[in-house]
Amino acid sequence: MKLYYSPTSPYARKVRIVVREHGMLDAVEEIVANSMEPGAAEAIQNPLSKVPCLITNNGAPIYDSPVICEYLDDIGTGAEVVPKTRAAYFDCRRREALGDGVLDAAFQTVMEMRRPDAEPSQHWLGRWRSAIDRALVQMSEDVAGDRFDLGDITYACALGYLNFRLPEIGWAERHADLASWFEAHSARASVQETQPPAA
Repeated sequence: MKLYYSPTSPYARKVRIVVREHGMLDAVEEIVANSMEPGAAEAIQNPLSKVPCLITNNGAPIYDSPVICEYLDDIGTGAEVVPKTRAAYFDCRRREALGDGVLDAAFQTVMEMRRPDAEPSQHWLGRWRSAIDRALVQMSEDVAGDRFDLGDITYACALGYLNFRLPEIGWAERHADLASWFEAHSARASVQETQPPAA
């Protein structure tokens, strides 16, 4: 299989963590791709021209990160990252959705602040920041011990992305329990090996 990804994409990082949690590095070739280049959509086989995109062994593309992660979990061995029991499954997917929402708000914030054509919209920056702040409160209530399912993986990627792109938010100073959880899980090999490059 081939996985097209960007080293700075937190969505791709989710997938790369799952690959490592399942010990699938020999089965998945990771290929750095720039989804903004002309012809990228055709090259990575995603009409949306976005990464991550997984090409299966039969040549079929799979996107985006929630679908890729569940596919890899379905064919992988070892501890599952997507629970199969009904209650645990939906709780995991809820947490994944919340983490992805933080990533969406953080990514939009970064893009808005980089706009070359106009001043950043304070309305949207405030709206996204409020969403992130509310989500951090819920995330603090959600994290639990040694569990590391797809919801937790997404939380780790979201918190890592805030540190990487928006350190001024200073979330760890206001959420000590969440910061302790993040520090503990950041020691996992799968998380260490997928850190974005230093800015």
